[in-house]
Amino acid sequence: MKKVACMLISVAAVSLMAADGEAIYKSKCFSCHGDKASKAALNKSQIIAGWDVSKIVGSVNGYKNGEGGPMKNVMKPIATALSDDDLKAVATAIASYK
Repeated sequence: MKKVACMLISVAAVSLMAADGEAIYKSKCFSCHGDKASKAALNKSQIIAGWDVSKIVGSVNGYKNGEGGPMKNVMKPIATALSDDDLKAVATAIASYK
């Protein structure tokens, strides 16, 4: 019984620690990309709503490496602050915006 209780507590803790893509989007992306990623950031980027997860992850990883279009200087510090789990979570949230 103790093993089952410990497993349930572990699963609950992992669930609580899982990255919240919506919260990350609201804190890091919303101010430029708007509600549900529906606007061009600073009128310079593409509208990213509905991009697939791999395209978003690839784009953000490019910014981490100093690559990208006119927004690379704005995006690099934001991108480098995201862990791989946070990036996947926020990419999944953005991909769900249609």
